[in-house]
Amino acid sequence: MSLMERLDPRTRLVAALLFALAEVLVPSLAAQCAGLGLAVTAALAARLPLGATLRRLLGLEGFMAVALVMLPFTVPGQPLFSLWGLDASQEGLLRAAGIAIKANAVAVALFALLGAMEMPVLGRALGRLGVSGRFVHLFLFTTRYLSVMEEEYRRLRLAMRARAFRPRTGLHCWRSIGYLFGMLMVRSLERAERIDAAMRCRGFTGRFPTLEDDVEAGPGRVDLGFGAASAVGLALVIAVGMV
Repeated sequence: MSLMERLDPRTRLVAALLFALAEVLVPSLAAQCAGLGLAVTAALAARLPLGATLRRLLGLEGFMAVALVMLPFTVPGQPLFSLWGLDASQEGLLRAAGIAIKANAVAVALFALLGAMEMPVLGRALGRLGVSGRFVHLFLFTTRYLSVMEEEYRRLRLAMRARAFRPRTGLHCWRSIGYLFGMLMVRSLERAERIDAAMRCRGFTGRFPTLEDDVEAGPGRVDLGFGAASAVGLALVIAVGMV
């Protein structure tokens, strides 16, 4: 069991939130690099698999690639080099580097602290931290039933293909797709009514009681030690940013 798995979920949530705020708000590139080092340390403590983590980061880089490439040519400042008649500024290059470092640092920290946490555990931790019960229920239902709706969508698409439907540009095609989403909405409403009735039959009173509620405990030694180490690390990042 890794260090992160031994921590209370609330400790992991608070640490992830504070790290993200500190990393995003520090202005200097040196402080952002220090934050990235802190995130990598957390990833090592969480024993994240290298290949899977790099694949996730590559997906993030692909999402930001266009913005990062365009920034040096769109931010005014001291010209650094020219490409096809366009001047790239030093300020734009530094801003692109800062955004890339911040995004990767926050992503690695979230992978380490929250990546292996199950959704019900995350929802209970949010509730214990004082987040609105309605938001927690909405979060839990969304994560639970997104996959159910996807399966329903796949069944409807399979039924359409069995009836020789082929997507083309035309009124018949758009009408069929409209029927598809309309039927998906109708079935979603029917399923929501059945779930609501089943929950009421089981005495749902607005909260999901768990066996862990009976053994509610405060932070342990591991949480206190991790909190102290995280506070020192974040203070170091902020101090580097103020130099």
